[in-house]
Amino acid sequence: MGVSHSTIDALRAASRQLVRQLGFMGGDFAGTELPPSAVHALIEIEKGTATARDLTAILRLEKSSISRMLRKLVESGDVQWVAGKEDSRTKLLSLTSAGRKRVAAIHAFAREQVAGALERLEPGQHQVVLDGMRLYARALSPPDDTARSEGIHVLHGYRAGLIAGITGLHALYYSQAYGFGQPFESVVASGLAEFCGRLDRPTNQIWVAMRDGRILGSVAIDGEDIGPDIAHLRWFIVDPALRGIGAGKRLLDAALAFVDAHGFKQTHLWTFAGLNTARYLYESRGFVLAEERLGTQWGNEVLEQRFTRTKP
Repeated sequence: MGVSHSTIDALRAASRQLVRQLGFMGGDFAGTELPPSAVHALIEIEKGTATARDLTAILRLEKSSISRMLRKLVESGDVQWVAGKEDSRTKLLSLTSAGRKRVAAIHAFAREQVAGALERLEPGQHQVVLDGMRLYARALSPPDDTARSEGIHVLHGYRAGLIAGITGLHALYYSQAYGFGQPFESVVASGLAEFCGRLDRPTNQIWVAMRDGRILGSVAIDGEDIGPDIAHLRWFIVDPALRGIGAGKRLLDAALAFVDAHGFKQTHLWTFAGLNTARYLYESRGFVLAEERLGTQWGNEVLEQRFTRTKP
């Protein structure tokens, strides 16, 4: 095997202690009266998990268990269902206002819990703990997992390096693929900087796909810059390293769940002809081509396209 029995047993003992100290064995968990599975479900729904099927795979629970849990979360007012655009039988999940407050409280409790533990360590040990837990969690994941087992996390809100990270993704990809240069990069950077100054408003949000602390994908909903009841989907991009494993779908579904939860009547996005993979994804989520025109705002002349999606 290559690993001693003593090391294996020591790691098992540490894992049991971790589970007990975090409250998985019973009692209050994460400062709530909810069972651990419900707390995990709320956090995954906040990230952009769209359906009950997604939760079944991520939480590794039976469908019947997921159904019972979600029914209780809906009854408590934390979660709501939204019918899918293409198939009304498909139900998308999103947090209610009460659910968002509950998840914010869960995050606050957990951060305080972790911070208290880290304060008992030497500063240089913090990164050792983080790296070790990431490596161990990744090693436990089955090799055939998709985006989740690849260490992809879809997170929302501002974080240090967000503007530079998303701008860099756009600048590198569109420079190599379409020859866009400084004007395009400047437009992306200035637009993002202005938008991030408005993230404290409830109809604006941004999501990133991250792996090992790096931003490798993004999407945003701007609820203010077009007009009343219209959401503007902006800065949707996925690094080539993540394509084909569902990261783009997770980002887009998170954004559209946010749109539907906030009651926008329409969602608009601007792109240009030739981005066929992205267009297929947009159309699979109910967007239709509404307008085309030649434009040079990004440095080179392209056939700009506006897609719209009407409230389900």
